[in-house]
Amino acid sequence: MPLFQTLAELQQARKAQTGQLCGLVPTMGALHQGHLALIKQALKENQCVWVSIFINPTQFNKQSDLSSYPSNLAEDIKAIHLVDPSICIFAPAITEMYPQEVISASFLFNGLDCVMEGADRPGHFQGVITIVSKLLEAVKPDNAYFGEKDFQQLQIIKNWSKKAGIATKIYGCPIVRESHGLAMSSRNKLLSSEARKEAGFIYKALIACKNTENKTSLNANIKKIFAEHPTFKLHYCVCLEEETLTELEEFQTATSPRLFIAATVEGVRLIDNIALK
Repeated sequence: MPLFQTLAELQQARKAQTGQLCGLVPTMGALHQGHLALIKQALKENQCVWVSIFINPTQFNKQSDLSSYPSNLAEDIKAIHLVDPSICIFAPAITEMYPQEVISASFLFNGLDCVMEGADRPGHFQGVITIVSKLLEAVKPDNAYFGEKDFQQLQIIKNWSKKAGIATKIYGCPIVRESHGLAMSSRNKLLSSEARKEAGFIYKALIACKNTENKTSLNANIKKIFAEHPTFKLHYCVCLEEETLTELEEFQTATSPRLFIAATVEGVRLIDNIALK
């Protein structure tokens, strides 16, 4: 399997792929079936596929979160190989992507970063777009694939790429879930088996609130549900318009309402969302 660890190696390999439709799946490793679904989608729609594996330090707010993020490059390579051994893997060192200083660039997101994860994790999306911009510049893919679990991130990437005139088309792919409903995430590996199983209630809570009519009733329902799971700390549960990420008071009359939720258990932050229409 082609494995590249420097930008020079990547660029040389991309020259050999000139004329081929190229898809990129950016990841931070610790791959799960959600990542593999993105990779399979990219394989269907492109002649060559790249998967980046890089734990990006600038999108972490706490050093402890960065240090504890799961990592196993050998297992990731094996999983990708089982999907298709022709997939190109880019797994650089931090110094390769940040040769001078490990710091985010500055971007404007039209307020899309002021709610939910952006409000709770200041600077997070600056770090995300910093590395996404570096990867798109390096690989120059025709298409790039991201999971809808990180829906706010997806909307910010789409908005940024449009404003920046990025040629790469950005695609969102459906959330892949564990058998009990928990949205797949690399961080799930940090949970105990008991907490991981119980965390399936988060998705069930969203489904239970799918026909909620307004913000007041949503807050009442979610408060009642979380009271039955006291080890889980609720950060937010909100209904936003998909395109603008503007919070809604009345849900059923909105054009594209989506429910979002974030909670923490055993120090692990879990996020999820569902479309209401």
